[in-house]
Amino acid sequence: MSSSSPASTEPSGSAPVLSHRQILFIIFGLMAGMFLSALDQTIVGTSMRTIADDLDGMALQAWVTTAYLITSTVSTPIYGKLSDIFGRRPLFIIAISIFLIGSLLAGMSGSMYELAIFRAIQGLGAGGLMALPLTIMGDMLAPRERAKYQGYFLAVFGVSSVIGPLIGGLFAGAPELLFITGWRWVFLINLPIGVIALAIVLRFLHIPHTRHSVRIDWWGAATVVLAVVPLLLVAEQGRIWGWASAGSIACYAIGVAGIIGFILVERAMRDDALIPLKLFKNSTFRVATILGVLVGFGMFGAMMTVPLFLQLVEGATPTESGLLMLPMILGLMISSIASGQIIARTGKYKAFPIVGTFLLLSGFFYFSFATADKPVWWMMGGMLLVGLGLGQLMQTLTIASQNAVEARDIGVATSSSTFFRQIGGTLGTAVIFSVLYTRLPDTIGAAFKDPTLLANAQAAAQDPAVLSDPANTGILDVLSKVQSGGSAGSALDGDTSFLVGANHDLAAPFLTGFADATVTVFWVSFAVVAVAFVLSWFLKAPPLRAKSALQERTDAQAAEDAEDELSLAAQRAAELAGSQLSPDTASNRVVDPSARR
Repeated sequence: MSSSSPASTEPSGSAPVLSHRQILFIIFGLMAGMFLSALDQTIVGTSMRTIADDLDGMALQAWVTTAYLITSTVSTPIYGKLSDIFGRRPLFIIAISIFLIGSLLAGMSGSMYELAIFRAIQGLGAGGLMALPLTIMGDMLAPRERAKYQGYFLAVFGVSSVIGPLIGGLFAGAPELLFITGWRWVFLINLPIGVIALAIVLRFLHIPHTRHSVRIDWWGAATVVLAVVPLLLVAEQGRIWGWASAGSIACYAIGVAGIIGFILVERAMRDDALIPLKLFKNSTFRVATILGVLVGFGMFGAMMTVPLFLQLVEGATPTESGLLMLPMILGLMISSIASGQIIARTGKYKAFPIVGTFLLLSGFFYFSFATADKPVWWMMGGMLLVGLGLGQLMQTLTIASQNAVEARDIGVATSSSTFFRQIGGTLGTAVIFSVLYTRLPDTIGAAFKDPTLLANAQAAAQDPAVLSDPANTGILDVLSKVQSGGSAGSALDGDTSFLVGANHDLAAPFLTGFADATVTVFWVSFAVVAVAFVLSWFLKAPPLRAKSALQERTDAQAAEDAEDELSLAAQRAAELAGSQLSPDTASNRVVDPSARR
């Protein structure tokens, strides 16, 4: 058996739908689109503190992140269904175009609220950029073959993960670039990259498609919005409104009504549903989907919290925090490559969700011992553990979901799997920031009551050298407001730039309070991932199929055509022989396959 082409896994007599060369060109187009999406996620993360400080809305940064995740999450299954109907290529082009429009608008934002709206537009495009490449890969390659091409996508993710934070930090740290505020280039940089990606996709992404006559599940799309958005909204704003306030209760009620309505609509739509309920009858798909939700929660819990910890507590710049995240990226790439090669050679994958969730769990347990005085290298150890865990989970759960369904369902299965993982990530972001900023007043207040920290801060505040240092002006103003009866706990809700370059003793109560609040977040993530670890033992792992979905559909169509040809030949023979009994009966009319095409 040759490994030079995916066709090598096909049985004799089954001609490959796509050559190895065609597959490489298509993967090239997918990589371009994925690079755009992956770069945006990493470049924004390390720049968010600077953006929030400039727009005076540190506490509103969750709105910016959550708006993006809500729209990308809701649009993901819609892209999957529409691509089944109209083809992958046009939907992928539309996704890139919407993403670029959102990027241009985000770069022109004048407030955090505007930025949240424009990030939501970006998310509408990102939903397609995240789901469609995985779907197209599922079309082209058999589950075992996919691992051989995984390195290409890992290279894209790895490069974007490394250069994204660096570029983001460079832009965030530049007061002005080409007469435009530096951080705005975090979004504007997407434009030239996106144009290049669009050109590559238009040139290379050509994949066979047979249009299906199905109903578009508009009611399913409407009810999924009704179900998801209110629950995410209350997760974000519950701490401000009050968890039992009228607004929160209204969100609970609308969300539950949306879930019930969505289930009823999907049951009525059957195979044409946005997310067919029949998929959940398969235990492998069901368990992999739940694991995806939990892992998504843990993944975003780490990727959103750790950079903030590095910048606020460790004093790293946005660029430095991007570099300091390299252990997580390194761990992710190592474990992804290793697990991919093992899956390709053995066809077995059951161990990876178990080991992956255990390592992820270990990483959050390690982080739970974080304190404000821990050195940076100590935090990097936890990042490596988290990366090693995520690398074994990201591709394995998608492959398990795709392998569990029939070829005709691979589009909705992939988009559904991505959808629920994004649900977990969106919920994780909203819940984690909600917990963090709910805990901050208590932890910072407790830090100001610590005798040692308070004494050191008071001594520093009376030191003439400290008082004359311009870098301490901001924090001295904040401390003056606190002494006048202001709340120390709310000091980190808005502009946190007063901590940059400030005297360590003056900043220590704020840093300690933020570190203690972050530990609470790590414990929440630990509890969620612990459930995933237990559940991973129940994931059934049937052998991976040796054919791609595209090949299976082509072979099935060829078999159907061959059967019709035989029936048609028998019918014609009967007519020539003058038979009184024709194979062409009212209940089984034979159609010429060439006419059907």
